[in-house]
Amino acid sequence: MGVIVGLLLLATLVTVRVTTAELPTEALSDAAKDFFTLSISVFIESLPFVFLGVVLSVLVQVWVPASVFDRLLPRTPVLRRVAMSLLGVFLPVCECGNVPLARGLIVRGLTVSESLTFLMAAPILNPVTIITTYQAFGWDHGILAGRIVGGFVVANLIGWMFSRHPRQHELLTPKFEASCQVAHTEHTTRSRVRRSVLAFAEETSTMLPALVVGCAIAGAIQVGVSRDIMLALGSDPVWSVLALMALAFVVSICSNVDAFFVLAFGALFMPGAIVAFLVFGAMIDIKMLALLRTTFTTGTLVRLTAIVALCSLVLGLGVNLIA
Repeated sequence: MGVIVGLLLLATLVTVRVTTAELPTEALSDAAKDFFTLSISVFIESLPFVFLGVVLSVLVQVWVPASVFDRLLPRTPVLRRVAMSLLGVFLPVCECGNVPLARGLIVRGLTVSESLTFLMAAPILNPVTIITTYQAFGWDHGILAGRIVGGFVVANLIGWMFSRHPRQHELLTPKFEASCQVAHTEHTTRSRVRRSVLAFAEETSTMLPALVVGCAIAGAIQVGVSRDIMLALGSDPVWSVLALMALAFVVSICSNVDAFFVLAFGALFMPGAIVAFLVFGAMIDIKMLALLRTTFTTGTLVRLTAIVALCSLVLGLGVNLIA
């Protein structure tokens, strides 16, 4: 069913593109043009990583034995979460692609807290993000170090806090929890190839609608929010951090390239604000929340967003005091 829906959506987009190619765009307002441009840009930027994440998720769910995780990961909960946070070093996938992969890890038996630790750390600790951040800022003002160390600490703090929940399955949506049970049943009744095809179709049909909605909301808010307001706050040590965190939440840009985006604000905003942007935006933004809602309950996402926002604010203020 998911494959059919995907093919119909693709056919619709192609038809619209062909039939409207010669239509004049002057009739559209500037706000409408900006909305479509921004929304489509975020979607196109995210789509390859979502598909990569889905493929990795299928590999984890179907082809990697659950015993592999038991053998490779430490048995001590704290060390297991540390290992999970460092897994992103080997996976150059941005935050949107890590959501289906984290879903696959939960299906294979990892706890919600361990998967959340990976989910929060991987967008920051993957090698592409580290390299692009260095290319943009080098070692200036501790921005690179603040992002790496801050991301690692925040991710493990989140993992520890959610590990204290006595019934972690209640953090998941009922639909996803039920799909985990079905996956365990199908593991013994269907061939790997068939399970791979079904898992790919299910993950794709779950992720793509959420991605479209998230991109559309991000585009609409970017059109409605004036950047002049945020630029006026750039020199204040507190408001500069809050302003760039709000910008990171709205623009929903991929963590692999967000350093070059925020580089344009480097001369106007304090270093702590840039670090807060790079940490908060890589973990939580509008697009990310839309994708996460396919897996986690609303209450879980509210608590997760509040923790990440508070930690990013403290991190940004700390860097401003030191820099």
